[in-house]
Amino acid sequence: MFKKVLIANRGEIAVRVIRACHELGITAVAVYSDVDRASLHVLKADEAHRIGAAAASESYLNIEKIVDVAERSGADAIHPGYGFRSENAKFARACSEAGVKFIGPTAAAMELMGSKTRARQQMEKAGIPFVPGTSRGLESFEQAEQVAKEIDYPIMLKAAAGGGGKGMRLVRSRDELRTALESAKSEAQRSFGDSEVYIEKAIVSPRHIEMQVLADEHGNTVYLGERECSIQRRHQKVMEEAPSPIVDAAMRRRMGEVAIRVAKAAGYTNAGTVEFLVDRDRNFYFLEMNTRLQVEHPVTELVTGLDLVHLQIRIAAGDRLRFAQEEVNIRGHAIECRIYAEDPDNNYFPSPGKITLLLTPDGPGIRCDSGIYEGWTVPIDYDPLLAKLIGYGTDRDQAISRLVRGLDEYLVGGIKTNIPLFRRILSDQDFQAANLDTGYLDRLLRTNRVSRGDQAADVAAIAAGIFAALDSAQPMRNGIAHESPAAGPRAASTWKRASRIEALRQ
Repeated sequence: MFKKVLIANRGEIAVRVIRACHELGITAVAVYSDVDRASLHVLKADEAHRIGAAAASESYLNIEKIVDVAERSGADAIHPGYGFRSENAKFARACSEAGVKFIGPTAAAMELMGSKTRARQQMEKAGIPFVPGTSRGLESFEQAEQVAKEIDYPIMLKAAAGGGGKGMRLVRSRDELRTALESAKSEAQRSFGDSEVYIEKAIVSPRHIEMQVLADEHGNTVYLGERECSIQRRHQKVMEEAPSPIVDAAMRRRMGEVAIRVAKAAGYTNAGTVEFLVDRDRNFYFLEMNTRLQVEHPVTELVTGLDLVHLQIRIAAGDRLRFAQEEVNIRGHAIECRIYAEDPDNNYFPSPGKITLLLTPDGPGIRCDSGIYEGWTVPIDYDPLLAKLIGYGTDRDQAISRLVRGLDEYLVGGIKTNIPLFRRILSDQDFQAANLDTGYLDRLLRTNRVSRGDQAADVAAIAAGIFAALDSAQPMRNGIAHESPAAGPRAASTWKRASRIEALRQ
């Protein structure tokens, strides 16, 4: 087992990996930029090293600086988390050359699966079902026109090196094709330094379902069940759950077996995720493979009872998987909300600033993976993800009710968050009935319906104003405001009033 691991990341995922290291008796090394000096991951690590200015290009994206810290600190391995350089083959190769183990797949596997066109070519050879389209980049508008005619509109244009919706365009007719192709190539070049774009048939109202896989370095590969990731905004996942409401045992087995074939075709090791699009008839098609730990890994951990970060570290240290496929059991249901520092009333614009009050939920079936604390200032320089709130129950209904309760207990003062969005989703009838696809959230946001969560927030704000007024009218004794006896035994406590008043200020 490793003695010291450097975590090449920040925020909640860095805290998550640090905790796993401590549980395994491993010294955890943090890195930080100037703006992150007081961040939670720095405070929780055993040692921390500055790697540069706030700009990610000068700190968290700087491979040379991170590898240098690993060498100077005596780290045996580097865990990349997700984002930044977590899927960068050059980073994995630099670690290997420095004699530091990269906790993830090999550089060769990353290169193969990192390009969507190369991945499609490899899957074609392996007989993996994927969405009809091209397996190589488009060379001209005329070629795009011909392919689109063959597979029929609507079609999707996608960046070969893409992700997160960058370089992606939905094209409904030939009239839109030329402009969309030029736009997709331009955005792909700006975002990834690679203008290669390919075509896929656009599946109408698909579900986005992914399968977690694990592969050790001794040839053993297993799948750990699926995650429903259809709730997306601008092609970015917002909520995830496990298992998927539409996947039964037989479908899970088929998808899992295909996912293992994908991993083996790529020569894959460590934790990875195979993503599928699923049509209305429950046919599934290979989409891509994410060669890292996913943001949404906690829902899989809760329904399987397995610790994916522990397993990542053990696999990288050379351990064999200690269980077989038939020993993997799915129990209960888990749903995750990604809590962002963003303003839902202002087109989800980032909301940096100081966290003046933080009340976090707990209790049965609640897990909160967080990278924040009261008094910390959220920087503008990075992704605004603050925390992940996960509800777990014996079934989907209980997971939803626990998550609703957890969101009602969650208060982040001083900044805006997207917590109201999740209250709205969880109270929506289509969500509760699991009538989901990748267009679900866009449809919901176009409606004017008010959810139970929004109503509760309004009531809380009104109550806060009333209690504030009552506070100002309380008789003073020895400089302390006292409750009126008429208030009765159910009067709100000072602590509750303070939290409501803070909610009102927001």
